[in-house]
Amino acid sequence: MLKLENITKTFKRNTNEIKLFNDFSYSAKEGEFVAICGPSGCGKTTLMLIMGSLLAPDKGSVLINNTDIYALSQKKRATFRAEKIGFVFQQFHLLPYFNILENIQLPELAVKQKNIKTKTAELIKTLGLAHRETHFPGEMSIGEKQRTALARALIHDPDILLADEPTGNLDQKNTDIVISVLRKFAKNGKCVIMITHDTEAAKKADIITSL
Repeated sequence: MLKLENITKTFKRNTNEIKLFNDFSYSAKEGEFVAICGPSGCGKTTLMLIMGSLLAPDKGSVLINNTDIYALSQKKRATFRAEKIGFVFQQFHLLPYFNILENIQLPELAVKQKNIKTKTAELIKTLGLAHRETHFPGEMSIGEKQRTALARALIHDPDILLADEPTGNLDQKNTDIVISVLRKFAKNGKCVIMITHDTEAAKKADIITSL
């Protein structure tokens, strides 16, 4: 489902050149729940952005369902990303003037969904947000914002879910809920890649990869 072939990515900081990846190859299959771990600065988030078609590598290819995503035009790549990839970012990126229900349904602006109301209701219930659906992000806890961001990532039923520290702001009860949702999503034939510092959360994945 996801294949990185000989990825090279280098950054320049002042006069220094930092090579995060050099001929790096990696693959993940449908039905897999993968945890990618490593110390700060090792390139975990950069790798997620490359996988998600948001940051082109200097060299190499990224294939999703046999489509070389960086060979696509920007417009076609954006459409592909909207249809096939879900993201959960550390900073949530919820729109402050939209309530939770509206934030979750935002992906429908790019990709029309069938049964959007039913899907939203199911996700809100599963993630324990039913009592918050008309609230705005500023009225919610960090954990509730995190779960809202996860619901938004899942609403369009992507093939691949990329989650950056999805349990980093959660207590144990809500961590268990999120991990359960991620595992179920993967078992339904999807691919979940979780970037995490949480060693206990990583243990719940099918595969642990260390950078």
